[in-house]
Amino acid sequence: MTAELRARLAAAVAAPGRPSSDFDLNPGTVLPEGRRLRDAGVLIGVTDFGAQAKVILTKRSSRLKHHPGQIAFPGGKVEAGDASVTEAALREAEEEIGLPQGAVEVLGTLPAHETVTGFRVTPVLGWIAAPFAPVPEAGEVAEVFTVPLEHLSNPARYAVEGRRWRGARRHYYTVPWGPYYIWGATARMLRALAERLAP
Repeated sequence: MTAELRARLAAAVAAPGRPSSDFDLNPGTVLPEGRRLRDAGVLIGVTDFGAQAKVILTKRSSRLKHHPGQIAFPGGKVEAGDASVTEAALREAEEEIGLPQGAVEVLGTLPAHETVTGFRVTPVLGWIAAPFAPVPEAGEVAEVFTVPLEHLSNPARYAVEGRRWRGARRHYYTVPWGPYYIWGATARMLRALAERLAP
């Protein structure tokens, strides 16, 4: 099963696809003229030890200024010392959850996702074959948890919801799991992977 799943993931990430954005479901969004996007990388880390394959996610600290308490991938913006978005994603994952960079086999990247907050986020799909003990970064990560890949790879699990944001109604994808409300950019990037994995 491990070899078969790894091959499926590698094939999925290699398939052609289009970039996504926070505006997919909000075509009327008006963006500031001349805005510049900052590059960022996030890790979609798939573990295959234990009873079933799972994806590693984090719950951001409620004390953070931006996106407090939200569910997110490990990752962050590309810094001056990073050679690529992949390197940024691996570096941030090590800093945020204690995942050794050498423990991740990079299978490839999905098309970038543009956020309404001005980031061009590249999801890096990583295969993690051996168990590790997560160490949440103090002050940034409140919790590290996993969600079964089977749940996240089923497009039917995703729903569209909406709320008012900056005076207008904004729609977004959600894919809840237990007590975790996975939504927004994180859910949209997971859905992009689910579309590629669907039969």
